[in-house]
Amino acid sequence: MTIATALVIGGTGPTGPYLVEGLLQRGYQVAILHRGTHEVDEIPPEVEHIHTDPYDKDCLLEALGERRFNLCIATYGRLRAIAQVMASRCNRFLSAGGAPAYLGYMNPELAGPGGMNVPILEGAPKVESAEQDDKGWRILRTEQALFEAIPTATHFRYPFVYGRYQLLPREWLLVKRFLDGRQRLILPDGGQTLQSFGYAENIAHAMMLAVDQPDASQCKIYNVADATILTLRQVAETIAEHMGVDLEVINMPWELATPGRPLVMQPLTSHRVQDVSALRYDLGYKDKVEPREALRRTVDWLLANPPQPGGVEEMVLEDPFDYEAEDRYIDAWLQLKKQMPAYDGEVEPGLGMAYSGPGGRARSQQTFEEE
Repeated sequence: MTIATALVIGGTGPTGPYLVEGLLQRGYQVAILHRGTHEVDEIPPEVEHIHTDPYDKDCLLEALGERRFNLCIATYGRLRAIAQVMASRCNRFLSAGGAPAYLGYMNPELAGPGGMNVPILEGAPKVESAEQDDKGWRILRTEQALFEAIPTATHFRYPFVYGRYQLLPREWLLVKRFLDGRQRLILPDGGQTLQSFGYAENIAHAMMLAVDQPDASQCKIYNVADATILTLRQVAETIAEHMGVDLEVINMPWELATPGRPLVMQPLTSHRVQDVSALRYDLGYKDKVEPREALRRTVDWLLANPPQPGGVEEMVLEDPFDYEAEDRYIDAWLQLKKQMPAYDGEVEPGLGMAYSGPGGRARSQQTFEEE
């Protein structure tokens, strides 16, 4: 009996342990290829480690030699080089890239007034030149190079990934504040921004669905993200509740909410929502872990494994955690609101007669007769 072999390029990042676990459960003999600069306890001892530089084509060629694999999943390294090397060394190839290939993802105004359409379909406009967006252009050209090398590949456009070992722990911006005793939180435009994130276990689950259904998924590019999307405020409230914090949201207009920039992670509070309908229709994707529960698990991970103060994670988040400055700013904003005059028009604008919720149109009849 021949045992199927799988190579995971990466393996020690947020999705890696879940991918390895999924492949082992499916009976694969698994190897992971990475630099070897750090290992994680979640990788079982029977998994082979190939240590080399996945950004260097010559290093890949030397490390792999004439080896072949039934399946390769590339989540790390220089994808175009990996695709060229693995084109003749595997039967099935899955890869991960980034959503910035979409026009407006990094610069919302490129997509038009107010930012990108909601949701972002796989066929949405892409970056057209390096002058528009250098990073997005490089990501798009890499996708094109991938399918030139391996036309039957399946490629996933990742959102921001959260969970264990995450590279950009947005949740730490909230966890650290709450650990430090903060209750007041500035949320630009009330924290109503919607942005696709993907819990690492959910992302890996989507890729395993593609492994299980090669005929349906090959030759395709998929958006991948949590199917349920929380607003920024919902994220903050979920984390505050989990940590037992009585949160006070300070709603500021984006133009003034300078301390809230790191939470928004883009130059507008417009939405970045990746449509995952193709993933759901083709492969039957559903969130394996509900996003609020995923946030709670992520918080627990960060509490047990806090980033080093002033370390790489806090550096990339670009939040100084200057609470004294934030308090001065909040106090000035609250004082400014008190100074605003009341609306003095002859008729106060309403919410529209179609609206009958709180503050809206009153009932025309006080009783409701069913007959």
